[in-house]
Amino acid sequence: MNKLRLPRRLNIIAPRNDVFKRGFTLFELLVSISIIAILTAIATMSFSGAQKKARDSRRVSDMNSLQKAAEQYYAFSSYVYPTTASSWTATNGQMVLEVFPKDPKLDSLGVGWTAYFPTLAAGSYCICAALENNTGNSTNNTCSAFVVGTGAFYCVKNQQ
Repeated sequence: MNKLRLPRRLNIIAPRNDVFKRGFTLFELLVSISIIAILTAIATMSFSGAQKKARDSRRVSDMNSLQKAAEQYYAFSSYVYPTTASSWTATNGQMVLEVFPKDPKLDSLGVGWTAYFPTLAAGSYCICAALENNTGNSTNNTCSAFVVGTGAFYCVKNQQ
């Protein structure tokens, strides 16, 4: 007996309108790209602010370390302060500061931001650092010989 063969099922091609419904519309892509751009901008600004705060914190820490080193020098050197940024070995041979610190935003050549501004004399000292967030303890007229730019500075002076 002959078997009755049924025709194979035909794949029906979807109408043209269904093909376009599978992807994103141009508007949806633009909205999602805009949202990503806004989030990236916010993250960048937050990161930049955090970097500024970290550098300012380092500057304040450096100034406090310099103040402690100058006071140690004063105690070891018959009650005089260091007179240059490179001479921090006391008269008794005690080294109170190996290297004068540099601003954290300076590159390897010392270019890019302000440096620390020391005003050193045998009887007194004043060392200042310019801050990026304008939250310092003084302005540029705190030290009489220290006049550099405008903005907020963190300065330390002799305690004796």
